[in-house]
Amino acid sequence: MTLLITVLAACITTVLWYKNAPDDTMKLGFLALMYWGASLMWMCDAIFEYKELGAEFFSPAAADMINDGFLGLSVVALGMVIWIVQLIVKDPKGIVKKAISKN
Repeated sequence: MTLLITVLAACITTVLWYKNAPDDTMKLGFLALMYWGASLMWMCDAIFEYKELGAEFFSPAAADMINDGFLGLSVVALGMVIWIVQLIVKDPKGIVKKAISKN
């Protein structure tokens, strides 16, 4: 479930990045790379878990699926928090600078 959620997030952000590719002021490439890295990590985890469990890997318990779903959503949320902090620090559109200088 974690792999599915992070791959979905990676695909969506990659499409959004590609759509706005010439003008990357929102730094969507950074977000997409974080999600692709997480997807690669979960893929390696799935490979090793399959190697350990065999056919049982494809029939997880409902509680395990719910826990994996929450973990996947947490990873996506943490990625977005890191991306937002990076946007605030870099301030590509100058919004934070304007708000600070206004006060």
